[in-house]
Amino acid sequence: MKTEIIKVHSGLPDNNKIAYCANVIRHGGLVVFPTETVYGIAADYSNKEAVTRLYEVKKRSPEKPFSVLISQKELISNYTRSTSSELYKLINEFWPGPLTVVVKSREEGKTIGIRIPDNVVALSLVREARCTLAAPSANLEGCPPPSTCEEALKDLDGLVDVALDGGPARIGKGSTVVDLTQESLNILREGSITKLQIESVLKRKTIIFICTGNSCRSVMADYLMKDIVKDRGDVDVYSAGTGVFLHSTASQETIAVLREKGIDATPHISMPLDSSLLRQADLIFVMTRGHRAQVLERVPEVETKVYLLKEFYDDGNGLQSNLDIPDPMGGSHQMYKECLDVIEGCVRKVSKLI
Repeated sequence: MKTEIIKVHSGLPDNNKIAYCANVIRHGGLVVFPTETVYGIAADYSNKEAVTRLYEVKKRSPEKPFSVLISQKELISNYTRSTSSELYKLINEFWPGPLTVVVKSREEGKTIGIRIPDNVVALSLVREARCTLAAPSANLEGCPPPSTCEEALKDLDGLVDVALDGGPARIGKGSTVVDLTQESLNILREGSITKLQIESVLKRKTIIFICTGNSCRSVMADYLMKDIVKDRGDVDVYSAGTGVFLHSTASQETIAVLREKGIDATPHISMPLDSSLLRQADLIFVMTRGHRAQVLERVPEVETKVYLLKEFYDDGNGLQSNLDIPDPMGGSHQMYKECLDVIEGCVRKVSKLI
């Protein structure tokens, strides 16, 4: 029996066709589908019979595990307990994209490879399947991975149930595979993302400043730090707010006091707390004890990275009795200037330590 072939538009696939293929997967079937790297075979990772069949079709040793595809970065915590900043730096930089990360699985003693594809058809299938997809390349073990549906079906026609033909894979070679299960990073396969690119991302420091609305205090710290380290090239600076629900610009007074320092903050758009960004961070600076509590409630494992920014302020009188930096929102221009002066003193001290 020949494999059913379904053609879809690479950029705007028919939802009904995607839903049909997702239903095949949920019922234990195998579906060939395109990604930006090569064509893969999708199976329900939790269905033992489907996975066994996938091993048989691929002629692959059962000792060699399959990687899985997910649709959102936040879902990685369903598969691993790893909170390594290296892991989150890589996925925040390269996902969706041709990078597979191998991490320790939530299943004791096992590892798992995970990726988010940068392909509309693949992502639509992952979302619509509503199950974890095992997704090796659509070739027999030891053969070159296919970059078209036709190439995949040369060996697999009749062995899989359906093939989604979304045209040629954009990259045409397998993803870069990075092993993060040991102390030192190991590149198992170099694809279009190079070892140099990976090393460049990992050597950069990530600093996050946090306040409530991400319109005043954290913006001041963010833009001051970016100005201070602009010639270094090894520091990424972000800011976020614990109470951001709608994106907005920085407050007009914040923009005004920063402009007096020769810094333009008009491009700023507020950002809510993001768990994956918090895990990526090397250092997290908050404006108040309340902000610290909110960060740790959300991502407890970053506790050793979180500091009150005012811990780094020296007013010449020794230790500070109050380490909270009050919100100037609604206050006078002078209040904003005084707030900026305190934050600048802290940020300049931090910049010398990183």
